[in-house]
Amino acid sequence: MITTAPAAFLAACAALPPLHEPGVTARAAFLVAPAANELAAESACDNRYMRMDTRFDGVRALAQHAALAQALREDVPIVTFPGDAATPDGMFPNNVFATAPGRLVVARMRHAVRQREASRGDIRAFFRDVLHYDEIDLSRGDRGIAELTGSLVIDHARGIGYCGLSERCDMDGARAMHDAFGLRLMFCFDLASGEYHTNVVMASLAGRAVILAPDGFADPEVPRAIAEAFGGRALWLSPEQKRAYAANAIALSPNRIWMSAHAAASLTDAQRTTLADWSFVVGAVELDEIEKAGGSLRCCVGEIF
Repeated sequence: MITTAPAAFLAACAALPPLHEPGVTARAAFLVAPAANELAAESACDNRYMRMDTRFDGVRALAQHAALAQALREDVPIVTFPGDAATPDGMFPNNVFATAPGRLVVARMRHAVRQREASRGDIRAFFRDVLHYDEIDLSRGDRGIAELTGSLVIDHARGIGYCGLSERCDMDGARAMHDAFGLRLMFCFDLASGEYHTNVVMASLAGRAVILAPDGFADPEVPRAIAEAFGGRALWLSPEQKRAYAANAIALSPNRIWMSAHAAASLTDAQRTTLADWSFVVGAVELDEIEKAGGSLRCCVGEIF
């Protein structure tokens, strides 16, 4: 079921029988290493978070990315694929490749520079030949833009998808993702003007809580409805914390949230206490060089379910 109205979403959510115990997280994750020494200018036309006015240090980005992989190994096995200088945004693979149990989903991306990523044979072969996943290829369709878990935040514990509509995802793309991920319910809503991906304004924390940046949504009733769907367990961010990527976070284990050092530093003591009360600790990795490209830690992580 797909719904676009907050009240209808809450009614549908209340009618869903339980699916899993809260705390469902990925069993592994994959990354793609940075390889370019410049940012993807094409992507900057609809990603206001990109810092095109600063020099991008590819070597420093690669070192930070390696430190990220090492840190995340504390929670799950990590596979890192080599980067490609022809695809500067390739270090954000979750927009292009994502998984559901037994399935690899390949995105239909908006920009040509990112469409090239979808043709990578090695990543497809890893899931097909090593993990024996079925492939659902949205990139070869002629309708819809669907930038996977950039545009779609999934509560895996309940099979609910939260899909923000923007230049990076339209309703046709949302419908395609609903089917591809086998969701039970999808809530579609417009992002605020200037926002490009839902995972910059929202994060589901192992299905037990949610991080929300309310100014990232066009309709203020939408984040209120999402918070209610999580039983009121919502960590509310200021616009400044959103710009620090505090919503671009991920839980790879039931009790730890990973975010960039910049994001973690933006949290208040009260917010940290709230997370601790919900049994979450915060893990942080320095990613300021990578963040110049308009994404942060969550964008770097492809989950394997």
